[in-house]
Amino acid sequence: MPPYRTIVAELRARIAKGELRPGDRVPSVREIARRWGVAVATATKVMAALRDEGLVETKVGSGTVVAARSDQPEQQQPADAGKSALNREHTLRTAVAIADREGLDAVSMRRIAAEMGVGAMSLYRHVAGKDELVTQMTDLVFGEVELPRPGPDGWRAKLELIARRQWELCRRHLWLPRAISFTRPLLVPRVMEHTEWTLRALDGLGLPIQTRLREALTLHTLVVSAALTMAQEAEAEQETGVTLERWWLAQREQADALLGTGRFPLLATVPEETATDVDGLFEYGLARHLDGFAAMLERPPSP
Repeated sequence: MPPYRTIVAELRARIAKGELRPGDRVPSVREIARRWGVAVATATKVMAALRDEGLVETKVGSGTVVAARSDQPEQQQPADAGKSALNREHTLRTAVAIADREGLDAVSMRRIAAEMGVGAMSLYRHVAGKDELVTQMTDLVFGEVELPRPGPDGWRAKLELIARRQWELCRRHLWLPRAISFTRPLLVPRVMEHTEWTLRALDGLGLPIQTRLREALTLHTLVVSAALTMAQEAEAEQETGVTLERWWLAQREQADALLGTGRFPLLATVPEETATDVDGLFEYGLARHLDGFAAMLERPPSP
């Protein structure tokens, strides 16, 4: 049995015995990894399997808890119940809404079907499985961004525009950075349109297409890296119920003690909000990256 299945079986048994009751918190992904000595990826599979079985659910401020059980048998739905509302876009929008509220790990065919009031198997007419589902969810939300043609004058203004619009998109959908891969890119139209638009923004600079593609990917990496930090904070707050402000208040005594030793005189002068201002970090990173790109353009070509 794969390691994650062994852990799932153990937690399932504890729930069945009543050791973990409805509403009780279950170990988080990090706690599972630490307690059972497995990788975070394995712990994530444990949580996904428990959600797929309907054993756990995520509640804001409480983290992941044992799902409420019903002793009432499910009511039979008419054969055509939900059929008029069941289509590919509705399925994807339901999945996006779940991911926006509870994170990507909460999305499963069973959970989407429950939200829509249909049988889980009926969803497979629209998506083949979770991998395809996440790909199509990503394509759907990228369609929320309008990219003007031809856009503002100048390469820098164009790159600033697309980076900031992608940043706003990641702020709306905190799960999005986890769905994106640069080595295994998503071959879907709306995502590819963003890359094509960025390549076109670099027309007329005399750059080879390889350099233009690397710039497009590097710019997008900058957005995604900053957005991952924002997403991790949202996940920590959801799991623990402790806001970032409250967390810093709890750490203040330790921070003051360390900074008061005189070993870190420069750190002691930094305003507290500087490190937590993710928007500011994104804007700083974007500006410095584009400064470097501009400096590269000014260098004389190699002989």
